Amino acid sequence: MLRQALNRTSRAFSSLDASKLKIERCATPAQPPANEALVGQWGRIFSPHMLRVDWTASDGWSAPRIQPHGPLQLSPAAMTLHYALQCFEGMKAYRGDDDAIRLFRPDLNARRMTSSLQRLAMPTFDETAFVELLKRYVEVEQEWVPRGEGHSMYLRPTCVATDPFLGVGVPQEATLYVIASPVGPYFPDGFKPITVVADTVNVRAWPGGAGDTKIGGNYAPTIKPVLDAAAQTDGRAQQVLFLFGDDHRVTEVGSMNVFVVLRTASGVELVTAPLSGDILPGVTRRSILDLARADPASVGVDVVSERVFTMPEVVAASREGRLLEVFGAGTAAVVCPVREVVYQGSSIDVPTGGGAGPVASELWRRLSDAHYGRDASGWAVAI
Repeated sequence: MLRQALNRTSRAFSSLDASKLKIERCATPAQPPANEALVGQWGRIFSPHMLRVDWTASDGWSAPRIQPHGPLQLSPAAMTLHYALQCFEGMKAYRGDDDAIRLFRPDLNARRMTSSLQRLAMPTFDETAFVELLKRYVEVEQEWVPRGEGHSMYLRPTCVATDPFLGVGVPQEATLYVIASPVGPYFPDGFKPITVVADTVNVRAWPGGAGDTKIGGNYAPTIKPVLDAAAQTDGRAQQVLFLFGDDHRVTEVGSMNVFVVLRTASGVELVTAPLSGDILPGVTRRSILDLARADPASVGVDVVSERVFTMPEVVAASREGRLLEVFGAGTAAVVCPVREVVYQGSSIDVPTGGGAGPVASELWRRLSDAHYGRDASGWAVAI
């Protein structure tokens, strides 16, 4: 059956073309909520329109269209429902102090999404055209980009295989769509450090797998370990620190990249795991590394490293008073400080001082400046 499925494909790509965009506006669009209404509603409130483009192996990409937000009509045999032939992105549009709306490094999201699509043998697209469509979509939904520090409009580009086929094979039909959700600060009352359990049983990803892509199948298996971690700690733990190998190499925390700040013989070191095929190349991760490497001293470090590091190394640093900070990094929270790591039944306290450490705080400040167009990095692209 697999061979027959693979033989079904005969691709004739028609390029994704932003100039063919059609717009159908809602007759009576909903009004955007007040910022206060966004508290505790992350990812549950949606803007009134969506961007959609369909693809078939015979015709390629259809004309893109912005249309009223609504359900997708899928066959119960759609491949995405059976074999996780789906991938997505997470990005944000920010309204700056000058009232201009900007996307943060959208080229990196476009590049990562095409990488995910390639890994799934799904149709790719022209990345420049994709970014242009995102701009046009945000322009239509601009009233839903909230004002205020820490507020933004979260964008969720998604691509799913839609052809009704129960075989395991290359998709012949797909739908690319983007929906949007206005969101408030991840920590509305200031940083609240979390407790994590370093998981020695469950593995998020492995070399040769697909851990470096943003595909749906990577995320569902991480939910139960979080529940188990909470149960093991009487509810203290909110996330899992995923490890790999017999030496317990540190990989990611929840759905975020993870950074550790250590005092070493070379000075203060900012460390994160290398992109070795099992680590997601996060946009926030990349931005933190870029900022820190451009001027290490200004963010409070001497050395910036992408290297393998293990939990025994973290334990030793803590015991010797050299563990300074641990934090996650991702689009949703930007920076998420960790106050406690539970490892093999023992607790490792991280000296966050009840909030974020100085390195995480400075990186968060600089990222915020970039998000809202207050710096000269050029990472924030005006629509």
